[in-house]
Amino acid sequence: MAIKALLNGYKGRMGQAILAASENSKVEICAQTDIGDDTEACLKGAEVIIDFSHKDATLPLVEIAARRKIPVVIGTTGHTPEERAKIIRYTTQIPIVWSGNYSIGMNLLFYLTKRSAETLPELYEPEITEVHHHFKVDAPSGTAVDLARRICEGRDWDYEESIVHGREGMTGERKPREIGMHALRGGDIVGDHRVSFFGEGERVELRHIATDRKIFAQGALTSALWVVKQAPGLYEMQDVMGLR
Repeated sequence: MAIKALLNGYKGRMGQAILAASENSKVEICAQTDIGDDTEACLKGAEVIIDFSHKDATLPLVEIAARRKIPVVIGTTGHTPEERAKIIRYTTQIPIVWSGNYSIGMNLLFYLTKRSAETLPELYEPEITEVHHHFKVDAPSGTAVDLARRICEGRDWDYEESIVHGREGMTGERKPREIGMHALRGGDIVGDHRVSFFGEGERVELRHIATDRKIFAQGALTSALWVVKQAPGLYEMQDVMGLR
């Protein structure tokens, strides 16, 4: 039996991909909203909310969901740490799956990145490069941020202290416990993420290339089916896949 979902951000590229993927899934999109719409008025019958819209819309949407006790799947990225903290506080009331990337392959990369950071000595210096289409409005991508956080988890580093966004001018030598983050934009690239660990005499590279948005859409729909059965809390795609 299908579950009913409200899709917020249906006009965007991911929204359209989710609509297409839902036709052959156990998730029925019972309502579609976008920026400026009265989301609460469209919630009748919805058992879960899927949000791929804009970062400014996430907090108001989650506040509504918490009042209605409706689980949420968030794919929107670009939030500041302060915005993220305000959203996460509602996970005491409802279950939320929040991931920067809903691809199965990418979530395997998240897992491998953390394990690599744990296994390789700190002399192996991490750098992240991400490439996306020229329409993407946030940088770095939510996926790249998640990859950096996996490195920090694996090495017990502080994200804010370790991250360096690009380099320019006389930067001096590379500092210990540094994670370089580099964002490239152009063309119609769906997503290309590379994690490099540079050692003396060798380097280890992990890479994921996405060629079709349907992989993210399928993961979001799988998460919607999973989250309606969960207790209040903050989850991610790796929980859905059973990797945590």
